[in-house]
Amino acid sequence: MSARLLFTHAISPLHAGTGQGVGAIDLPIAREKATGIPYLPGSSVKGTLRDLCKESKDKKEAVYGPETTNADEFAGAAQFADQRLLMLPIRSLSGTFAWVTSPYLLKRFLRDAKDSNAGVATAKIAQLSVSSVDDKKAVVVKASSGSPECALKLKVENVNKVVLEDLDLETTEEDWATNWAQFIGPAVFDESEWQTMFSQRFCVVSDNVLSFLLDTATEITARIKLRDDGLKTVQKGGLWYEEALPTETILYGFVLATPTAHHKKQNVDESEIFRVIEDSIQPMVQLGGKATVGRGLCRLQLEGAA
Repeated sequence: MSARLLFTHAISPLHAGTGQGVGAIDLPIAREKATGIPYLPGSSVKGTLRDLCKESKDKKEAVYGPETTNADEFAGAAQFADQRLLMLPIRSLSGTFAWVTSPYLLKRFLRDAKDSNAGVATAKIAQLSVSSVDDKKAVVVKASSGSPECALKLKVENVNKVVLEDLDLETTEEDWATNWAQFIGPAVFDESEWQTMFSQRFCVVSDNVLSFLLDTATEITARIKLRDDGLKTVQKGGLWYEEALPTETILYGFVLATPTAHHKKQNVDESEIFRVIEDSIQPMVQLGGKATVGRGLCRLQLEGAA
């Protein structure tokens, strides 16, 4: 079995819902039960890539599994884990927004990256470490003289502060944050300009602060349904609220290649499974719900891909 990491970068608000909510939000996003951290179900990624696959019917079904009506015949050779949150975009007083994460999210990612055995650079992983962060501080990349990879985009002018939403946090520059920014940036973005932008806006806050932001910094949209009598008035009961992960959110998850004897008879081994998945990935894909109103437009990047 081989495992690789798939990164998802949201370029429009991403709604992966639970069907209905019990609070003020009628259509909330999916969240982990124990932590409350948002995630994107792996079935959403698998279904989208399956639809985009251009291989023959036999090869497509070998990798992604047969059609629903024949799902009991055999399992697909590719397994898609849920996409876990890695970076959440948060409004910043300086620099427009920050890509924010926390020690827990980074430690979880580091654990998963070490388990990935096809493409992640071991030497780069060895340089990664995570330190605790005080609730009143924000850790950013360490600025170096003459380098564009600095934290000046987030610092409030003449003050050693980062202001995220309504949180006033003291700024600390750390080498370990720089290592993380230089590792994640190229894994998610192909263009050097975006990699630099990522480093300039990379920010680590405490787990407690992130927990607060997860409840307050998601996107809430009021939606209405008009009556069909041409009067352009709202239908009774036609007002509801939807939650979405904001544009620029970054997630990641495992893709596992687990060929069985059935697949190997069709010459579908681990390398062929990942080749089919790579070929299925388009420059832009749609994930989650609300596709007709532009939700869920994303870019996918399989680590280790050519």
